[in-house]
Amino acid sequence: MKKNKIGYPSEKLRDVVVKGMQEKKANDIVVVDLRDIGNSIADFLVICTGTSDTQVDALSDSIDKEVHVAFGESPWHSEGKTNKEWILLDYVNVVAHIFTTEKRAFFGLENLWGDAKVTHIDTTN
Repeated sequence: MKKNKIGYPSEKLRDVVVKGMQEKKANDIVVVDLRDIGNSIADFLVICTGTSDTQVDALSDSIDKEVHVAFGESPWHSEGKTNKEWILLDYVNVVAHIFTTEKRAFFGLENLWGDAKVTHIDTTN
């Protein structure tokens, strides 16, 4: 089990990121497990869709809040907060991607790693 820079397992961080997405009713949450992929950028990518720029922003804030409460950590890097079409929150071993429907369809990010294990999270609740 790989640990990030302050010692907690990346699986726990992944779960907290998913929880932040679920708190604000994200659509189509997908976890891409990159741990067995050589030279991967992170252990996990967690991807979701928001139905509006307002929801995309709320999802980003929710993830940030949940990670901060659980681990006292802020993203190492973030992008996209201004245009709210694709927000990236980089927690080193776990990278969250929050898309609008149009941007997610255009980029197809979860399809770029054909050898990775992809898990779809149930969002029907």
